[in-house]
Amino acid sequence: MNHWGITGTNGKTTTTWILAEFLNATPGRKAGSITTVEVFDGARHFYTGYTTPPLKQLHEIYAAMEANGCTDCVMEVSSHAIHQNRTGDTVFAGGAFTNLSEDHLDYHKTMAEYFRVKASFAAKIAAQHQARPDMGRRELPPYVVCLDGENGREMFNAVGNFAVNVIPVSIVPRCVLACGVEQPALAHPPYDLSALPLAGDYNKSNTLVAAALAEAAGVPREVIQATIPKLTPRWGRLERIENPYVAATVYVDFAHTPDGMEKVLTALRGEMTRRPTADDRQAQLWIVFGAGGDRDPMKRPLMGEVAARLADRVVVTSDNPRSEDPNAIIAQIVAGIPQATVPRCVLARGVSRPSQPVLIADRAKAIAHALTHAQAGDIVVIAGKGHETTQEIAGVKYSFDDREVVRNFTPSSAAVG
Repeated sequence: MNHWGITGTNGKTTTTWILAEFLNATPGRKAGSITTVEVFDGARHFYTGYTTPPLKQLHEIYAAMEANGCTDCVMEVSSHAIHQNRTGDTVFAGGAFTNLSEDHLDYHKTMAEYFRVKASFAAKIAAQHQARPDMGRRELPPYVVCLDGENGREMFNAVGNFAVNVIPVSIVPRCVLACGVEQPALAHPPYDLSALPLAGDYNKSNTLVAAALAEAAGVPREVIQATIPKLTPRWGRLERIENPYVAATVYVDFAHTPDGMEKVLTALRGEMTRRPTADDRQAQLWIVFGAGGDRDPMKRPLMGEVAARLADRVVVTSDNPRSEDPNAIIAQIVAGIPQATVPRCVLARGVSRPSQPVLIADRAKAIAHALTHAQAGDIVVIAGKGHETTQEIAGVKYSFDDREVVRNFTPSSAAVG
């Protein structure tokens, strides 16, 4: 069974899922997958609680995949797993890097160390394969690097020192690398992504990363192209949630880093420009979000800054506060919002866009506030938890699914809350 590993700060789950879809669409191939959301062992879907489970559990999953006829295993490989060598003796046929941005500095301490750990995954893959002096580049294990996200070009240059076939990918047809050399983003013409159902340039990047690794794995181009229009959103990754009582369009997303939030808000802002409102009112982009407790506190004000800069209406709430005081986390987020009480600008139609955030620690009430006040033409994104079905407060996990909160919302329930 071939093992394919995807690492990066954001986009790992989506890229892993897309690569598995490409493989499963190929005659004679069957892919199991290991993601933050779930494991598919070829027969069952289940949750492990890890992005990358410990080695003993991985061996059990691999055995089940092989017993169920899987030819391939596609898996997320977290920075914690790389640093702790959780994948152990797993031999990877190839890998991919999506991006690297502010996250997990409570563990890695510095971005330089975080980068080093991520780069070491390519080094591990290279070390697992005996490179001969007479080998051509294409005979080395493939390693796809996305140039679109933060630190993409730096990672391309870093992993070029290892015995892997580095494949640069970008939604820009041609790119200039950090060394100043211009070269094609892919060795072949780009795929047609016009029918891709996943919103945002970052999802185009994720799709191209998966496509490049799928090609290296032997998936025909025509299979990849035919599968692209079938990639419907799922797992709280910019997943649209319907509710007849809500006039606005509502999305739930897992974005929990400054970079992730910026990509989501930019994608949705682009969608708003293509959607006229029924009246002369200026449509507004809302975001409801918080930050996890007992995790990297340095990213909290950065998330506040991104929200204030890119959204029209900001509602700051709890994520998983864990052992921390939710209001203290909220205060750290708001510290990144400049001049929070001063209107930021006046739009073309003379409508003032305030930057004053609404602070509601109770996440259900915060969501209800946005759903109650958002109007037709507006977009509301509820960010940070995505697929998660619990909220951890003071060491206790309570049932909480953003998607179900939206589906169950009624004006009467908001009034009671």
